Amino acid sequence: MATKPFAAFEWMIAWRYLRARRKEGGISVIAWYALIGVLLGVATLIVVQAVMVGFREEFTARVLGANPHSTVMSALYDADTNAAALIADYEAEAEKLRAVAGVANVAPVVTGQLMASGNNRNIGVEVVGIAEADLRQIPLISNPEQKIGSLDDFEGGIAIGEGIARELGLRIGDRITLTSLNGVATPFGIAPRINTYPVTYIFRVGRYDIDRIRAYLPLGDAQSFFNREGFADALQVFVDEPASIDALRPAMAAALGPDFGFWSWRQANQGILDALNVERRMMFIVLSLIVVIAAMNIISGLVMLVKNKGRDIGILRTMGLTQGSIMRVFFICGSLIGIIGTILGVIAGSLFATYIQDIQALVEWASGGQVWDPSVRLLTSVPAVLRAEDVGAAMGLGLVLSLLITIAPARRAARLSPAEALRYE
Repeated sequence: MATKPFAAFEWMIAWRYLRARRKEGGISVIAWYALIGVLLGVATLIVVQAVMVGFREEFTARVLGANPHSTVMSALYDADTNAAALIADYEAEAEKLRAVAGVANVAPVVTGQLMASGNNRNIGVEVVGIAEADLRQIPLISNPEQKIGSLDDFEGGIAIGEGIARELGLRIGDRITLTSLNGVATPFGIAPRINTYPVTYIFRVGRYDIDRIRAYLPLGDAQSFFNREGFADALQVFVDEPASIDALRPAMAAALGPDFGFWSWRQANQGILDALNVERRMMFIVLSLIVVIAAMNIISGLVMLVKNKGRDIGILRTMGLTQGSIMRVFFICGSLIGIIGTILGVIAGSLFATYIQDIQALVEWASGGQVWDPSVRLLTSVPAVLRAEDVGAAMGLGLVLSLLITIAPARRAARLSPAEALRYE
């Protein structure tokens, strides 16, 4: 008899088969295994994608919040220093850049790699000489995750990252010694340049490579220490829209002329950003196999169900059910497992990604160890960003696989001949 597709009785029969115990010819145990497999596969896919996206966005935010969006250096070569020439009239050049539409601030800087000492400990640091007003314009330095002291006391002192303070055992008011091997020429050779500064500000931006090596000196003190009075090494440019920094380069180049070169944050971090994108795509492909394997359990369950329900299929066919009705009954059995597992997986994965930092803290508290090494991953905590497109992709994958994979066993059940099914009954 012809019936309306997915009629109520088809849902009733399918639900009865799913709930039936194994000894009654049902697949309740296998259905649970398949459902849990789909749930875990979809949840894992969502969590990993959220962490990968979160890591990329957090990494980018920390890069843009604590580093210049573009660095301008002289394109001229200094044969004496075997490096780029210093910028003499740096304030005038900075004003030219500030006049470019889209440029938020320009900071002349002096930089150098030095050895820092304190409490009989030594570490290498990167010192940046910068004016206090310009330092306040760097978001993650003026308003970091954590800070001790105040930038009001920056002049005459030094601002250091939390990692430096921890390594050297320094607190506010302690003195740090900076040593440069490129010191003063004497009749006996080059004497190291050594000076001490009081620690007036300690910051934590949340990036290990910055907190561990970055220190800021007032521009005048840095120029004096590095013997560069009246000169700057580079101009650090900050723009309103960091994503459009490449589009601003022609205007900045026109403002300064051909004697300057530009190095943007994209160029400095392009390798890492590309690697993160490739890794995220590969992780999606690899973890999709988990969902595929979980969906295979649905096939095995349906094959066993068709075999156990051969007598029922024969009786239903003799009562007038069409092949389409039989196919839809078993299609509903398989698809319900996949749909419910996918929905629960989306919920579980979204909750896990939302509270991942709380879960990280709980695991570290329970294990007494550290599950996230900031020295390797650069960030101090596990980042996670849920995006609708990532959740939708995981959900779509789970649903499509669950629906497609049930077609073959359902067609097999529909093609079973009533005479064959009841031959030995």
